[in-house]
Amino acid sequence: MPVTPPQYHSAAADRSLLSLMTCVFTVFLVTGAALPALPLHIHRTLGFGTFTVGLVSGAQFASSLISRLWSGAIADRRGPKFAVSTGLALAALAGLLYLLSLMFSRNPSLSVAILFMGRALLGGAESFIMTGSQSWCLALAGPGNVGKMIAWIGTSMFVALAAGAPLGSFLFEKFGFASIGLATLAGAVVTMLLISRVPDARTRSENGEIVGKVLKAVWLPGLGMAFPGLGYGIMTAFSVLLFVQRGWQPAWLSFTAFAAALMVARVFCGALPDRLGGARTAVIFVTIYSFGMALVWAAPAAWLAFAGTALAGFGYALIYPGFGMEAVARAPTNAKGLAMGIYTAFIDLALGVFAPLLGLVANVTGLGPVFLISAILALCAVPIAMRLHSSAEPAREAHLI
Repeated sequence: MPVTPPQYHSAAADRSLLSLMTCVFTVFLVTGAALPALPLHIHRTLGFGTFTVGLVSGAQFASSLISRLWSGAIADRRGPKFAVSTGLALAALAGLLYLLSLMFSRNPSLSVAILFMGRALLGGAESFIMTGSQSWCLALAGPGNVGKMIAWIGTSMFVALAAGAPLGSFLFEKFGFASIGLATLAGAVVTMLLISRVPDARTRSENGEIVGKVLKAVWLPGLGMAFPGLGYGIMTAFSVLLFVQRGWQPAWLSFTAFAAALMVARVFCGALPDRLGGARTAVIFVTIYSFGMALVWAAPAAWLAFAGTALAGFGYALIYPGFGMEAVARAPTNAKGLAMGIYTAFIDLALGVFAPLLGLVANVTGLGPVFLISAILALCAVPIAMRLHSSAEPAREAHLI
């Protein structure tokens, strides 16, 4: 039987949080392992260019966008545990498709098409897992612990992504892309066992009319996040290829530096959105992020490029909670979980549309200018944040980290 928040003791909630953190960590560890391996596999082994790399990477984000509201509705109707379990099943299927694609390596077009389907399934899996985990946390946390729950779930994701990049490079170089498929499959199966004993918990289901209200409330913060949110896709799809092309090793450190700096920012500066306000924090950290991305483009040496990825990660860390606070503050009080889902969908939209387009740009200009374009687009979020600040509503107790 699902457990309602008032009946759930804090110690039990902490134990469930630990299990959910382990679940998210395991899934995103194998996801992170694919970050350096997949572009190299598509480019080196299958012989495709940057557009195809962007297209396959973008499939994950487009799928996340399509499944975002669906996963939230399922979490409401069937419970977050069912949503997370569904995501894990999709992740397992993605691992199987990775392995299946290797059977058609002599037919690169068919092989990359199977990879495309695998990435699309993985995007849906991530949407179900993260939306379900966040809903689970919101249901278990109680009014005084929502911020802590969301903070640690998010941190476990980026710790896993940071650790997954060197793991993926090692596996790919030593054992080939098959090891990435096996790791994805095994990670999903192990995680199913981890959550099997965690009690389910549900928030009150909302009717369909609430979706329109939430969308109207959060579209502007979501648009603000979409511009810098594109940089996450650029880092995952193109940073390793850029560093390999320029002879900067270890190439996997580009994304690991991004994720590690993001974690540092969340640990030591996580209270800034509460102190300064979400919109004001977003302005500051968008500027830091844009400078970091531009530094990657302009860097004449590896150490400056690694510093640029770290600055970009540090800035990206508090853009999400900055605009997220504005989104949740404007949403109906009984629909904060749905507000997070719709807000995050704007990032998926930007990544699904622009990642393939920037792959086409990279075919013409090279990979470096893509980082400069990302930096310039991110600055479009500044006037949006300023508008949000000028029209801020007084209710800002919602806390997203």
